Amino acid sequence: MVEIRSLSLRYEGAAAPSVIDFSLRVDAGEFVTLLGPSGCGKTSTLRCVAGLETPSGGSITIGDSAVFDSTRAVEVPTHRRNIAMVFQSYAVWPHMTVRDNVAFPLKVAGLERSTIERRVGEVLERVGLSDYARRSATLLSGGQQQRVAIARALIRESAVMLLDEPLSNLDAKLREQMRVELRHLIKSVGITALYVTHDQEEALMLSDRIAVMQGGRLIELGSPRRLYLSPRTHFCATFLGAAETLPIRSWEGSHALTTLGPLQTASADRTGQYLAIRPEAIRLVAPDAAPGTNRFSVRIKTISFTGRMVQLGVQSEDGHVLQMLADPAVQFSLGDTIMIELPADRLMVVSEH
Repeated sequence: MVEIRSLSLRYEGAAAPSVIDFSLRVDAGEFVTLLGPSGCGKTSTLRCVAGLETPSGGSITIGDSAVFDSTRAVEVPTHRRNIAMVFQSYAVWPHMTVRDNVAFPLKVAGLERSTIERRVGEVLERVGLSDYARRSATLLSGGQQQRVAIARALIRESAVMLLDEPLSNLDAKLREQMRVELRHLIKSVGITALYVTHDQEEALMLSDRIAVMQGGRLIELGSPRRLYLSPRTHFCATFLGAAETLPIRSWEGSHALTTLGPLQTASADRTGQYLAIRPEAIRLVAPDAAPGTNRFSVRIKTISFTGRMVQLGVQSEDGHVLQMLADPAVQFSLGDTIMIELPADRLMVVSEH
């Protein structure tokens, strides 16, 4: 449904390009997220797809139509691209009711009143705002205003929806609720979605695939489960969730020699430069347990209680500090010595780039 090939973008006067040789294919009905830190080029890429920025090179196809192609001098204006957009700001018109906000795109398109009424009723029902149709949009909560923006985008019945951090203005609890609602809504409609966020948890919850970006480039592309459990790069491992990383000095069979000593890994990769493990994968071992593979005695240096878990900073005999997560019901004290295990099947081999 969307195909981006060798896209590049350099803003006038900028020292470096914002997007560099970026290629991505989004299939019909797929939810793909562009994820990365501020300044990585994700919003610039989305704006190129929308026609709000003119790329320096490459091509963009939506459906069967080329909307930009630098080699053929093709550049279709935004209003002629088969897209709908939802922005970070709700962008509701304060002088209009909810119904009029949602109906506006159809009025501009010149549709008959009966058609507008029917489609507005259908989309308000879908987003759960039927009871608010005649209320001023500015009297709604933040979450309800965002639903108005989503309804206004849905009513266009476009092939592709582009979403630029639409939940970032909501409070934490409402944002979590809206993530579930947004994915269900978009998947139930069957629309193709290209989504931008810097929030890793949001990307993991919403996406069919995630495109991780850094410095204007696509670093890794894959399903949330694959990228979280088996990242290929150091950046992806440490950006997409927390990860402890250990430089690999050399290999001895299935054991990587690290600052913690030899660590056995189930991975067959011998090309990476680091071992990585998620904090929740590090296991607490019973004090009377027999010595085993990848088991170490460590001392607790920090304790942070978060409610759902306890985050422990533990230090090995050689001074290396690891962060791990433990059951909040277990009592810990600073200075305690505990036994931990780094499971071989949870140790990931990742490359520098």
